[in-house]
Amino acid sequence: MSDANDQKQPTTDLKSGVTNVLSLIEQEREREIITRRFGLYDRRETLEQIGELLGITRERVRQLEKAILIRLKIAAEDGKTEAVTTLEKTFIRTLSEVGRVARTQDLADKLYGRITNQQERAHVAFIATLAPGLTVIDENDNYHSAVGIAEYGDEKKMRAEIDEIVKTIKEHKEPLSLDQLHDALHYEHPSHVSALASISKQLAHLRDSWGLIKWPTVNPKNIRDKIYVILSENKKPLHFSEIAKSIKDSSFKRKDVTTQAIHNELIKDKRFVLIGRGIYALDNWGYSKGTVSDIIAQVLRDSSEPLHRDEIVKRVLKSRQVKETTILLNLQSKPQFKRVAKATYTLDVQ
Repeated sequence: MSDANDQKQPTTDLKSGVTNVLSLIEQEREREIITRRFGLYDRRETLEQIGELLGITRERVRQLEKAILIRLKIAAEDGKTEAVTTLEKTFIRTLSEVGRVARTQDLADKLYGRITNQQERAHVAFIATLAPGLTVIDENDNYHSAVGIAEYGDEKKMRAEIDEIVKTIKEHKEPLSLDQLHDALHYEHPSHVSALASISKQLAHLRDSWGLIKWPTVNPKNIRDKIYVILSENKKPLHFSEIAKSIKDSSFKRKDVTTQAIHNELIKDKRFVLIGRGIYALDNWGYSKGTVSDIIAQVLRDSSEPLHRDEIVKRVLKSRQVKETTILLNLQSKPQFKRVAKATYTLDVQ
């Protein structure tokens, strides 16, 4: 076998393994039920769809599926399915490298060394369902389909551990790094925490931060969210051209955006405050919207006494990145600023 082919196939041929296991099912109708329920050769089908095809009720399909899987699991436990025994060892070895549990999609990709298709992932799920040394987490609204090493828990235990991670993040109310999550929980290694967290449909992560999927800081869905992430990560105001470059250099999905599009979104979103010529900051850093004269007025309003122009400039520069001359011109030209002594001003309340 060539190196190219070695890269395309897992250590043990999953397709052949599935075929061998299916050969143990004597009745054609029963093989049809299993292949269609798991989507082994085509898309997955519901109990209703299979029932209509075979002319039996939905409940009868469910009963047959359960009975067939029990027989196959017993055969696997008794060592009568060499393919399952061999593949189980490969799965456990791979899972040990990635945190003891993984989404079925991720496990399949790891086994094949590339992005897999639905049928290949279905083969992984089918073999894992039969293997006594593996735990399968079925997909629903809260969890992705996943496979774990049974030694570290059954489906109920693993789901409880995933829920604990979600609860920890919710209570913290902002993203946590993997190390922070590991410190807050009781797991042997951070990779196990990351593996469990990846199974939850309620969570997302960006680089090393985990948070709720609805939080833009870990799951930016549009340009504005990506701008927010860039500013948050840099922790300082940036020019819109710098923000555009950072997005293009990032690991975001769909990062091919124009500088003008970035500027347009900065203008529209109230989270972003213009504090200089093309320079933007986040409002939660304590910045407020307004012109230079608005900021001067607020400085004077907050003061209990008139201020010298040097002090006004100093305070305005804390929230605006503009030239000192711009501040002085506004101070001297706007009628709401009243000079009460040499270079000293107050706010005219008339």
